[in-house]
Amino acid sequence: MAPPPRLSIITVVRDDPEGLAATAGSVAAQRWTAFEWLVADGGSGPATLAALAAVPRPPDWADSRPDGGPFDGMDRAMAHAQGDFLLFLNAGDLLADDDVLQDLSGLLAGRDADIFYGDTLEDPGDGRVRRKPARHWRWAFYGMPAHHCALYYRRALVAGLRMEQGYKVAGDYAFTLAALRRTPRVARAARVVARFAPGGLSRRYAALGRMEQAYIRQHLLKMPRILSKGIYLIQIVAGTMRHIFPRGYAFWVFR
Repeated sequence: MAPPPRLSIITVVRDDPEGLAATAGSVAAQRWTAFEWLVADGGSGPATLAALAAVPRPPDWADSRPDGGPFDGMDRAMAHAQGDFLLFLNAGDLLADDDVLQDLSGLLAGRDADIFYGDTLEDPGDGRVRRKPARHWRWAFYGMPAHHCALYYRRALVAGLRMEQGYKVAGDYAFTLAALRRTPRVARAARVVARFAPGGLSRRYAALGRMEQAYIRQHLLKMPRILSKGIYLIQIVAGTMRHIFPRGYAFWVFR
């Protein structure tokens, strides 16, 4: 019997054939292949289903049905995952290059990390893709240490946790904080590991995401309301700067 895959790459999609095709191409191009690819489709129309049927590397598991949104789809796929680690690479997200999983294979095969993460490539809003450094995981009280597509979770660590917790945007933040509360061994990969899709929920519904994060800080981290409110206001300023002055925001946050 073949050994189980080291990594489960989970992709959720809904009516995004172009994004799905791009992600599928990124997955298929990897030189290191000890992974499985699981696709949860939220009941897309025929164009996305046709794109899924035409991908260069067919998914090891796929399911299409109307659902409650991307976090519901992530949970559905997670229930079928067999890898030692989980990576949530949504439609439109890309692995950084063809060698990234090969370069991370030591972390994927080792026992020294339960969560690891790295930097991402992203367009801050001015049309130029730049490197966005990840934050130290101990700053997770402020927000995600890295984009979801740059975070790898040991499957045994997050057993019993769900992405779908009633949040529309910040479900991955609550999931990550809950995982960190289990006192894992955390490592940071010294490289860019993914390219973040520009049109995701966190961009389209940024204000709602900030509100949900503030609620999560107060109820999951038990953060004092005044401190949570201060972080919320800082995030509003940063979001406003990103919207009206993307180059200035990029100079501040990106490299």
